[in-house]
Amino acid sequence: MEVTDVVIVGAGPSGLATSACLTKYSIPHIILEKHDCNVSLWRKHTYDRVNLHLAKEFCSLPLLPHSPSSPTFLSKSEFLDYIDNYVSHFNISPRYNRTVDVAVFDGAEGKWRIETTNTKEGGCREAYVAKYVVVATGENSEEYIPEVSGLDSFEGEIVHSKNYKCGSKHKGKEVLVVGCGNSGMEIAYDLNESQARTSIVIRNPVHVLTRELVHRGMSMMRYLPAQIVDVVITFVANLEYGDLSEYGIHRPSKGPFYLKQVTGRSPVIDVGTIQKIRDGEIKVISSGIKRIEKKKVIFEKNNLEKDFDVIVFATGYKSVANNWLKDYKYVLNEKGMPKNEVPSHWKGEKGIYCAGLSRRGLLGVSMDAEAIANDINLSLKLVAQNSSYQ
Repeated sequence: MEVTDVVIVGAGPSGLATSACLTKYSIPHIILEKHDCNVSLWRKHTYDRVNLHLAKEFCSLPLLPHSPSSPTFLSKSEFLDYIDNYVSHFNISPRYNRTVDVAVFDGAEGKWRIETTNTKEGGCREAYVAKYVVVATGENSEEYIPEVSGLDSFEGEIVHSKNYKCGSKHKGKEVLVVGCGNSGMEIAYDLNESQARTSIVIRNPVHVLTRELVHRGMSMMRYLPAQIVDVVITFVANLEYGDLSEYGIHRPSKGPFYLKQVTGRSPVIDVGTIQKIRDGEIKVISSGIKRIEKKKVIFEKNNLEKDFDVIVFATGYKSVANNWLKDYKYVLNEKGMPKNEVPSHWKGEKGIYCAGLSRRGLLGVSMDAEAIANDINLSLKLVAQNSSYQ
């Protein structure tokens, strides 16, 4: 059994950022990561053409901004270079191949007990005790595929966006993309570029913006309320794209930055998909899936039927922290997300925190990490003061 002040579960951006902030205060801590590398989602589970759609000023981690010489919008490789430099700069040393099996709060001791399996060392068990725990496993822990009648009978290939790499293997095939967020729209574009016959399900209203408009809007948000920013940005977006409803794309009644603040839902940042939809190269299906029969997909509206060779589910992820965090009630709800509303979402009870669950991207990750480290530092100082008085 190893004793430390803080255990961080997860070595993604949230865990690394929290580690750097704790290091600033010289607070002892351990990072436990189930994979064999840091930021595993970026290293292993992103499609080849992915880039950071937000400007670098909104994509840095605490205490180390991006180099002035780096481009405004980073590529995947440039972002990973930044992460590698970040880990080296702060001497961050996660313990890899540690699957956390259970974390429980010991009320008698006032500390957390964390039990892990070391998957690299023959599955040996390890135990840690800490006064504080940081849940940094992220919003994208496990892929989510909705329940669809007959999905098990589908005779083609089923892929989640987490495991999608590129469209070249699907050349000439009929491919259906389910999900019209940024991943779904970009994967549809990539498939079409690879000469797949591509359709995409767009059921819900979405805002479509260029990355430059998003950059402009986020910069304006520093000084203006979301409602005013939305008026300006949606006006310019309308000039850029016009009315897309004839193509099956409808704009929400609320503005993009208001929705991001309230729901965490991001606007679609167009990489060229909209023009392909306009040109008829990517087909929009404005209906949910009713059922699947072998290779045939039957949609809810007008009993539309079509055969597909591949279905790509770009339907997001879910948190699985509740699977191992047995006393999750101190910080998370039943869905594994913060029980408290933003901006107090990051702090729970009994010395437990969560980082990177605010649905505000890397900017939210940085804010969470700094707040958590500051709070732990203050708590440890109060403990030390009380001990000196006794």
